[in-house]
Amino acid sequence: MNTFLRTIDKVCRFLSAIAGTVLVFMMLLTVADVIMRAGNRPIMGTYEIVSFSGAVVMGLVNPLTSWMRNHIFADFLIDRFPRKTNKAFRICTRCLAIFLFVMIGWNLMTFGGHLKEASEVSFTLAIPFYPIAYGIGISALIQCFVFVADIFRIIGENHE
Repeated sequence: MNTFLRTIDKVCRFLSAIAGTVLVFMMLLTVADVIMRAGNRPIMGTYEIVSFSGAVVMGLVNPLTSWMRNHIFADFLIDRFPRKTNKAFRICTRCLAIFLFVMIGWNLMTFGGHLKEASEVSFTLAIPFYPIAYGIGISALIQCFVFVADIFRIIGENHE
């Protein structure tokens, strides 16, 4: 069990490191574009690259945010339930979240396949859309493993 939890932690941190690198790239590209615009020589395709990069950052940072429990909780009512009810409620919500993220991941992977078949690319730089859809879909499926690990932590009373 500990090996599974450590693996989830490492995968989440790896995805977050990629997201952080992409975020720094976005920042540097935006600053460079602003400077170049001042000289009347903008960087072509900056809007597309920043848009794609934003999608990558948001998709890849989700698993670590859930794993570290850094998102907003509104548990003021749930915390008043008896211990067993609280535990059951948390497990049920994680199961529903697993179902939701399996559907999101599956649909994004399917959508990525359609984008690849149609050879959809961005307007200015002709960057293909499908790798972004695949990447975010894989991240959504990894999110499912985070929820499974969270269920194990709830059962082991190590979820806070």
